[in-house]
This record gives sequence, C-alpha cells and structure tokens, in this order.
Amino acid sequence: MASSSSSFSPMEMNKGGCVNWVELPPELTTSILHLLGAVEIVKTARKVCRSWRRLCKDPSTWSKIVMHSEEVGDRNYEKLCSHLVRRSQGGLVEIDISRFGTDPLLRYIADKSSRHLRILRISFCYQVTDGGLVAAVSRLPLLEELEVSHCSLSEECRLRVVGQSCPNLKTFKKNGSGFRGPRHEFDDVFALAIAETMPRLCHLELVGDRLSDVGLKAILNGCPNLEHLDLHKCFNVELVGDLETRCIERIKVVRRPNDSIHDHPSDARHVASAEGVVIMGR
Repeated sequence: MASSSSSFSPMEMNKGGCVNWVELPPELTTSILHLLGAVEIVKTARKVCRSWRRLCKDPSTWSKIVMHSEEVGDRNYEKLCSHLVRRSQGGLVEIDISRFGTDPLLRYIADKSSRHLRILRISFCYQVTDGGLVAAVSRLPLLEELEVSHCSLSEECRLRVVGQSCPNLKTFKKNGSGFRGPRHEFDDVFALAIAETMPRLCHLELVGDRLSDVGLKAILNGCPNLEHLDLHKCFNVELVGDLETRCIERIKVVRRPNDSIHDHPSDARHVASAEGVVIMGR
C-alpha cells in the first residue's frame, strides 16, 4: 500500500516521480532560495506561493545576502540591500555586494549586524572610501572573511586597523588590476601590514598587488597557517630559489604571477577586471 507521506527518495526522483517543492523542509528551501540571490528572491520567489512568501519574511532567510548590480552606484540596489539587512533582524552572517556599496550602507550593515557577521565581500564599490570601510569593519570583530576587490583601500595604516580590529580573520582578498613598472620602496607596505596584523590567515588573494619578494617573505613569516596564496598579476614577485621552495613546501595552493587568469577560481566580475594590466614608468 502506498504511503501518504510527502517525503521522497532519490529512487523516486529517477523514476520521474513528482516532488512537492512546497512541502520541503524550510531550511532546505532557504538553501535553494539562496542560490537565486537576494534580488530574485524578492522579485520572483516570494510570489510563488504562500509558504514561500512566509519564508521570505523570515529573518533566517536573510542571514546571507548576495547582490551584484550591473550599474555602479545603483541607488535601488542600495535601498533594497538596506531593507533586507533590516529584515535579518541582526542575524546577518554573510553579505556579498558589488558595484553599489557606499559608506552609509556599510555603516548601516555594521550597525545592524555586528553580533553575527562573519563574511563581508565588496567589489567594484568605488563610492566606498578608505575611512568608510575601516569605520565599518572596525565594528565587526567577528569577521572571518573580508574581500575588498577593486575598491578603495589605498592607505597601509587603514589596512593595519582592519587587521587589528578583526583578530579572527582567516580569509582576506584584496584584488585589483595588474601592475608593471619600476619598483618602489612603498610597494610592500600592504604586504607588511598583512604580515603584522593578520596572523591567522589561511587564504590570501592579492591579485594585481605591487608587493615584491620582500613583502612575500614577510607574509610567509607572519602568517604561518597560510594554505592558499593567490599572486596573479603580482609582477614584482620573482618567486624563485629558496622563496619558491618555501611556498611550495608550506602552502597547499600557490597561484603564480604569470599563471593564466582564465582558470581563476574567482567569479567573472573579478576575472574580467583582472585581465587589465596597468603599465607604468615606460
């Protein structure tokens, strides 16, 4: 006799059995919704049925927010993001925004999420200033992952504040465009700041940074737990001899300055920008 239960097995799925998506456990449905991204959840998913609408109002649905605008400085995205952060009711754990971030938005995120936020990723947010970024991050002591790719973070002292404010930081990504030009005494200031203030790093991406072998040695000395190091487009790094041996022996994954960017693990928004190389001093 057939069971009246709404549960299903992979075997039934393979035989073409129908699945009642409305009856999936809420936590599984939330995981599926997160694959759509915040904007699609608001525009489409919440209109599917009453149960999904209720779920979209649940603060736990907004523990993770991913929003990538195609327009720099998109005010509609900024307003929607603020609304969704408010909906999380302080339970925001991860947020990933691209192109529309501003100082006021980061300040709002920090104000509403300081108790739980573990992951903050911003990219191509040209309206975010050094001061605005540091002011927000300094209020997020539980951060474990921070990305500031193709954004403003131009002062070494600001980066030191970031490291000192986030003692649990395990992943740091500061990716930009490649640079070729004469070496300068200030090329390693960011690398030295990382080495001195982020000792627990396991994953470091510095695509397009100006650091040299001096800065790389400092990072190896200051970050003993490093497992993944991405140096794409870091053309001042020679990575030969003893330095190369140290990297290979100590770090599980090392991406070299001249490795192909086309197999880069970051998403397309980073790869597209990293294709550009700034030529200086010629």
